Amino acid sequence: MAKHETLIKKSANRRTFLKTGITAAGAATMGAGLLGGGLSAFGQDQGEDGDITKGDIAILKFLNVIEQIEADLWTQYSELGGTQDNEVAGLNGGNSLYTAALTILDGDMAQYIHDNTDDENSHVAFLKAYLESKGAEAVDLSPFATIPGSTATGSTGKTRLTNLMKLTIDTSFWSRYRSITNPDFDPGAKFVQAVPSLNIGQHTAIPRTDADTAGSTIGSDLTKSITTHLQAIAFTAGFHFAFIEAGGTSLYPTLAQQVTNLEVLRILLSIGPSETMHFQTWQDKAGNALPLTDVDKGPGGTGATVTFTTLSAAKGETNPESLNGDTLQANLIMPEPTHFLSSKFPPVSIIRPTSTQNSGAMAAVQGFVNDGLFIGQQNPEFLKLLFQLAEEADEARRRT
Repeated sequence: MAKHETLIKKSANRRTFLKTGITAAGAATMGAGLLGGGLSAFGQDQGEDGDITKGDIAILKFLNVIEQIEADLWTQYSELGGTQDNEVAGLNGGNSLYTAALTILDGDMAQYIHDNTDDENSHVAFLKAYLESKGAEAVDLSPFATIPGSTATGSTGKTRLTNLMKLTIDTSFWSRYRSITNPDFDPGAKFVQAVPSLNIGQHTAIPRTDADTAGSTIGSDLTKSITTHLQAIAFTAGFHFAFIEAGGTSLYPTLAQQVTNLEVLRILLSIGPSETMHFQTWQDKAGNALPLTDVDKGPGGTGATVTFTTLSAAKGETNPESLNGDTLQANLIMPEPTHFLSSKFPPVSIIRPTSTQNSGAMAAVQGFVNDGLFIGQQNPEFLKLLFQLAEEADEARRRT
């Protein structure tokens, strides 16, 4: 844990570690096996007539890396709570009790988890193939998949890129999409947490061992036969699903503004909306969480307390609309019209944020770090690599 905290502190200032550089051994490893051959990490111009630029390559490489991270975490969710079939490789029968707990949010959760996983895997494969078709090589994060994962029934027991067992989830996306204020337009605007306790301490979104499912059964009333503890884990997952996909919803249109090549632009404009469809689904399901409080004090517990409230009865829209980012009514799942570009324009329903500062590549990586996804990653080169690729993507500029 101490090593991880040191790693996070080092990652907080991107300029510092980019100036310090990467060790000779680390750079050699990255050059030979991670950044690949053919093109540098910054890509290479392909021509003077609007062909793919080095900035386009940097953006595609970064998005492929982000999709690898998402595919890793979704695979864990799918192993334990998704529909078990041959379409998603490596499944091990699932965890029936965790799956049942998720169905309290919606009866189709297993299928949705399966399909979200399949989608992310397809994004990874496509972006890799496209980069290779242009003479570039995608970054391979698999050497960094060293974080111990769940050993509960249904898990393959593999080591992972991401840690879903010590999450600190930012649920302010909930109020951001229900507010007239826009983080890109209204500096300092407040957006309250839908579940404040998830943003404090460390929470698991999957059963770590069978101890987390102990005492639960599949009965006619799952709200009574599934323990409060396992329900809390499932509801935590529901909000984490939405948090992850909210990030992708903003990242793609943010980076699309920096693309030069029209085919690359088409890729971003085609993949990005699928992330939005995921987000729309998950925030709808998360709103079905039941009111409960749980303290994670069992075997492997972090001691964190989580409290879910009845968001269907939370504060709704007001007239005039609140500027405090405190609208939380669950069924307000369509993006509320918000301030955009200039005060001379009326509010408009949009994806937000879409600025490099708030939703660019660096912001995306930092959001994952803050979420706790990389707790347990002992190799300092991992975050250096992620932030380097993010820096290069953010520095891409559209050519005219």
